[in-house]
Amino acid sequence: MTKILAITNQKGGVGKTTTTVNLAASLAAMKQRVLLVDLDPQGNATMGSGIDKRDLQASVYDVLLGSKTIAQARARSGPGEYDLLPANRDLAGAEIELVDVAQRETRLRDAIQAIAGEYDYVLIDCPPALNLLTLNGLCAAKSVMIPMQCEYYALEGLSDLVNTIRKVRANLNPELEIEGLLRTMFDPRNTLAQQVSDQLQEHFGNKVYRTVIPRNVRLAEAPSYGVPVLCHDKASKGTQAYLALAGELLNNAAQSAASA
Repeated sequence: MTKILAITNQKGGVGKTTTTVNLAASLAAMKQRVLLVDLDPQGNATMGSGIDKRDLQASVYDVLLGSKTIAQARARSGPGEYDLLPANRDLAGAEIELVDVAQRETRLRDAIQAIAGEYDYVLIDCPPALNLLTLNGLCAAKSVMIPMQCEYYALEGLSDLVNTIRKVRANLNPELEIEGLLRTMFDPRNTLAQQVSDQLQEHFGNKVYRTVIPRNVRLAEAPSYGVPVLCHDKASKGTQAYLALAGELLNNAAQSAASA
């Protein structure tokens, strides 16, 4: 059964793309078949996967507008060993072009259904805004991973996002649920970070991943080399954290399957 996971937060700079790229590489290292869908016009997940967004022959833009299938538009991330549906600035225009299109919120879902059986995991990197692209990601996904920093404003943004997910579930995608909250850029020496982390666990319980992603120089450096951190420094704390997250995800999936 293919797990389709949207990685989203309306707040920017929380480690969303870092999480998508490094989780994809970590799952691939654990012999999972992975497709990463870059839904952000900035194309950072595309560049971070070792593919130049300026040289694309086809992208997620073509898929959303129906001129290409995912099978025709996908590329291979050599360093990460996963497939990628890339993005670039063209995607910014897709929102305007999709306004008058029928089923505009479910274009990505329909495209993924055609190839879902080829993958164990489809990870969707959503843009840091609640727009038609993010809605496509939320309609295509079965569940949502929310990366967030443990700081005061993050909690405010989180309640907005939870409301958005409720609305999408009520109106467009009844299967959608919160897979989990991921604490990113975490500094245990910071008292506020520790307090926010405690509040998250109090409110969301087992929806908060045990794995915590630390602040890590190697994680920050890896995108400039166009590789996941796993390929940049295998021994780094960032690498170990994302491998642990992939392991936690696989473990949770196995437990769900066993209890089903």
